[in-house]
Amino acid sequence: MKQSGTRQKKGNAMKLDPTKMKDWQIAEAAEETLRPVRELAAELGLAEDEWQAYGDALAKVDVTKVLKRVGTGRGGKYIDVTAITPTALGEGKTTTTLGLVQGLGRLGKKVIGCVRQPSGGPTFNIKGSAAGGGLAQVVPLTSLSLGLTGDIDAITNANNLAMVALNSRMQHERNHDDAWLAERGLKRLDIDPGRIQFRWAMDFCAQGLRSIEIGRGGKLDGFNCESGFYITVASEVMAILAMSADLADLRRRLSKIVVAYSKSGDPVTAADLEVDGAMCALLVNAIKPTLMQSLEGQPMFVHAGPFANIAIGQNSVVADRLACALGDYVVTESGFASDMGYEKFWNIKCRCSGLKPDAVVLVATVRALKAHGGAPAVKAGLPLDPVYTTENLELLEKGCDNLLAHIDIIRRSGVQPVVCLNAFYTDTPAERDLVRRIAEEAGASFAVSDHWLKGGEGALELAEAVVKACEESNGFSYLCDLNEPLKDRIEKQVKEVYGGDGVDYEPLALEKLEAYQADAETAALPICIAKTQYSLSHDPKLLGRPRGWRMPVKDVLVYRGAGLLVPVAGEIKLMPGTSASPAYRRIDVDVETGKVKGLF
Repeated sequence: MKQSGTRQKKGNAMKLDPTKMKDWQIAEAAEETLRPVRELAAELGLAEDEWQAYGDALAKVDVTKVLKRVGTGRGGKYIDVTAITPTALGEGKTTTTLGLVQGLGRLGKKVIGCVRQPSGGPTFNIKGSAAGGGLAQVVPLTSLSLGLTGDIDAITNANNLAMVALNSRMQHERNHDDAWLAERGLKRLDIDPGRIQFRWAMDFCAQGLRSIEIGRGGKLDGFNCESGFYITVASEVMAILAMSADLADLRRRLSKIVVAYSKSGDPVTAADLEVDGAMCALLVNAIKPTLMQSLEGQPMFVHAGPFANIAIGQNSVVADRLACALGDYVVTESGFASDMGYEKFWNIKCRCSGLKPDAVVLVATVRALKAHGGAPAVKAGLPLDPVYTTENLELLEKGCDNLLAHIDIIRRSGVQPVVCLNAFYTDTPAERDLVRRIAEEAGASFAVSDHWLKGGEGALELAEAVVKACEESNGFSYLCDLNEPLKDRIEKQVKEVYGGDGVDYEPLALEKLEAYQADAETAALPICIAKTQYSLSHDPKLLGRPRGWRMPVKDVLVYRGAGLLVPVAGEIKLMPGTSASPAYRRIDVDVETGKVKGLF
C-alpha cells in the first residue's frame, strides 16, 4: 500500500537547505505546511473515537481501542535502528531513523516511525532535542522538545506522588501510635529510613539534587532523612510506561514498585502506601502514544523516553505494537549503541512486546570511528580537531574495530545488520569505501545515507538495503534463558556482548544478588545493566574494542514494577549534570510572534 499525501511530493521540505539553516529554522519553515493530524489519522485508518487532537498537528491515540478493533496480529515489517559507540556529540541515530522513514516513504511504502520523546535534561543541556536534524526531523519541533502532550510531566508527578506518600507515612508513623493509625485504616509499615529505594524525579540535569536531606524542621515538617533525585526518564515509572502492554498492565506494574523496605526486611510497595491507583490516574493519558509526522509527512508515534545507559531507553511497547498493526514497515529506535540500546531491545523489550525484528540498522559515522581509532577526544561545545574533517584512513581503519564489535553483537541475536554510514560532507570517497569494505567483509549489508542534506531522497540506498534485509530470514533468539542463574546471565552479557573477561562484585552488590536469587520471582527478571554509553566497557576512557577488562558492579537495584534487575557498573549516575555551556543559553522566544528559536 503506497503512502499518500507525503510532503516530498509537494516539494516544500526539499527547498530547505540545511547547510544554510539551523535545525529549528528548518522545522519552523516546515511547520507552515504540516499535514493536518486528521489527515494522518485517516491515512492510518483510525476511527474518530480512537484518537484525540491536540491542536492541528498532534494527537493522542488510544491503543487499546485500535488493537481491539484491528487485532494484535503483527502485519508490518519491524526494523530497529541502533548505533556504534557514540562520541559526546552523538552520531545521528534519530536523524537516521527519520531518514529511513522518509526513504521508505519515497519507495511508496506505508511506513510508520516510532521514536522516544526528548528529555528536558539533554534538550536544555549539551545534546539538545531528539528530533533528528537537517532534512530528517520530527515536527513540530517546539512541541516535541518542550513537553509535547505532557507524558514526562505526568510521569514526574506520579513518581513524586509516591515519594509524598512515603515521606508522609513515615512522619505519621513516627508521630503516632498504632491505635491512632488504626482509626484511620492504616497498619504500621515500620519503614527503615536507611533502606529507602525510591527517589524524587525531575526532568532536568541537576547534579546538585543527586543527594539531599529532606524533612528538616519540626514534627510537622515531614520525616527527616537522606534522599535525592534522578532524572525522570531514568525512573522506574518511565520504564513501566515503556514496557506496559496496556492500561491494566500499567496499573498492575505500578502497584508492585518497591519504594522502601521495612526494618524487618520486607518490601514496602506503592500498593502498601495505597498510592498506586492515584499514580495510575495521573498516567491515563500518558499511556497513549502521540501521533506526529516527519518533515516529509510520514506518521510518527512518539512515546516513552531516552537514556539507555541508565534506563530502558526504548520507545514504548504499545507504540510499536500499534505501528506494526497499522503499517507495512515500522522503524523504531533503541537508545545509544548496540551494547546498550539494542541489547535491551533484544533481551527485554522484545520479550514484553512479542515482536521480533526483521532487520537491524547499525548507524556509524566517520567521525566516531576516527575517535575510536585514537583521534583527540570529541568534546561538546568545542571545535573539532582537524583530523575529523580531513582524510585519515589509518585512524579510520583502526576505529573500525568498534564497528566490528557492534556487528558481532547484533549477529549474536541472530540478525545480520545493515550498516548505515551517516554521511557528513567532510567524508571522503576513500573513507566511505574503507568502511564499506570492512563492513561487507564482516558479512553485513552496507549503505551510505545522506538524509541530513537530502531528506528521504538521500536515504534511498539505505531504504532499499533495509527492504532487502527484511525479506531475508533470520534466526532471532534471546541471549539467555530467564531460568539461568542471575550471576551466569550477567557474566554472559559482559563476556558475549561487551567483550569483557568477567564481573567483580562489591560486597553490597553480591549480598543483594544472592538475596534476589533466593526469590524465584526476582530471579527470573531480565537484566538491565546501567553503565557508560561511551565505551563497550564500564570505563568511558576505554574506546575502540577494549580487551582484557572486568566489569565492576557496585550495586544491584530491583525494579519489580518494571520487571527489571539493574546491576550498576562503574561510576554511573542516575541524575546527569549540566555542563558549563548548556543549550538553554541559546534558546529564546521571538516576543513579537511567540515562536521559540534556538532549539537543536
